[in-house]
Amino acid sequence: MKDQLNAIFRRGSVTYYNSTFLFPKQIRRDVTKLYAFVRVFDDLVDSVPQKAEEFYEMRRKFELALKGEDVEDVVLSNFVELMGRKKLEKGWVDSFLNSMESDLHKKVYYTLDETLGYMWGSAEVVGLMMMKILNLKEEATYNARMLGRAMQYLNFIRDVKEDIEMGRQYLPVKEMQEFGVKSLSECTDNFKDFLRYQLKRYMYFQREAEKGYRMIPAKYLIAIKTAGDMYKWTAMKIWMDPCIVNREKVKPRKRRVLARGLYNFLGVPIWNLVSSYRI
Repeated sequence: MKDQLNAIFRRGSVTYYNSTFLFPKQIRRDVTKLYAFVRVFDDLVDSVPQKAEEFYEMRRKFELALKGEDVEDVVLSNFVELMGRKKLEKGWVDSFLNSMESDLHKKVYYTLDETLGYMWGSAEVVGLMMMKILNLKEEATYNARMLGRAMQYLNFIRDVKEDIEMGRQYLPVKEMQEFGVKSLSECTDNFKDFLRYQLKRYMYFQREAEKGYRMIPAKYLIAIKTAGDMYKWTAMKIWMDPCIVNREKVKPRKRRVLARGLYNFLGVPIWNLVSSYRI
């Protein structure tokens, strides 16, 4: 059972998977349950061709599992257990599933408001669920949302090529047009300017998220900060060469994640102590 959830997690993300080794064991188990749930639904709408029938069937089974029925699905049963124990709001889960469902129908986002609406369900509520798993106070709500938003926005920037191949575009089309970019497949000065503009927006979201670091205990912050640092490393890589997103998927190797984790393991307690004196 645990191996199946772990395999889904390991297959889905180098950064998240390796960063969570820095959490205490129980927290890591809960994060694995959450990640497996979101990954299964995400994979159904991201597959080629999309698996719409399987998505709706999985969503139906989730509702049955919530009612206490045995749906013989280890991902759903573990997530429902997590929902009850950590008091994850049903509305958050519905928002997540609605955003995933929208991927079956909506392919292009024309304005920033449209993209932000999608990210509320696909990323910000996941940040709120993490806040509950870590038992953080309600005052961390805004920062938890911003962390989910920041990470997903960078994914949109990093995954331009992959999204084009699926006929999708999450980066606002109107902004692209304002920069004189005709296609996200091109490598022009206008394209570079446009992508760096998007990276600045990601950095704003990330800075807002990091203002909440002071509310996270050191034993949890090491993993959170390591994942955030790897996203910033990815952003810097793209900033230096924006056209790289049309050649490859930029992501850190496992050893880089672990090295940063060790750095934060040594540095976060000191950083936390210094921050507490600044308040």
